[in-house]
Amino acid sequence: MSSSPRHGFSKEPQNAILLVAGHGVTGDAHAGGTVQHRYAKRRQPQAPNLRQVHLLGAELLDELTDRGFRVGPGDLGENVLTEGLDLLKLPAGTRLRLGAGAAVELTGLRTPCVLLDRFQQGLLPALVDRDPDGGLVRRAGVMGVVVVGGQVRPGDAVAVELPPEPHAPLPPV
Repeated sequence: MSSSPRHGFSKEPQNAILLVAGHGVTGDAHAGGTVQHRYAKRRQPQAPNLRQVHLLGAELLDELTDRGFRVGPGDLGENVLTEGLDLLKLPAGTRLRLGAGAAVELTGLRTPCVLLDRFQQGLLPALVDRDPDGGLVRRAGVMGVVVVGGQVRPGDAVAVELPPEPHAPLPPV
């Protein structure tokens, strides 16, 4: 669990975070009903905030560490680290039940940007790949909105609720 009151790249690990429905992580710079991402906010300040919560698989941090990067919880700007879930393959609209009752609905893939390389050289290409057809594969985690508030702590269970079919892939947000 990580959050930061400042618009910076990394977030500080926390013992717990409080999710608020329709708002995001209490005290986090990206919380709010309308877009808070600095680039997107300049373009469409009243757009809905589809990036209230950033989720990342802990396995990605392990992979990056094995490749020589120095990354730990919160370093990539994520609010929630999960284990054992292939977040990138979940369909849009999937709800993740976190802890005792909080729920986040997945809205899209985090789009990796140049800030990754400013944090550590070579990190951007490490988080972007190509599929067999040459399409871009974004590996920097997923974004979501809080649909049920509640406190979330490291080690809390995560339950997956898939949306009704047909499933659509997560778009970049």
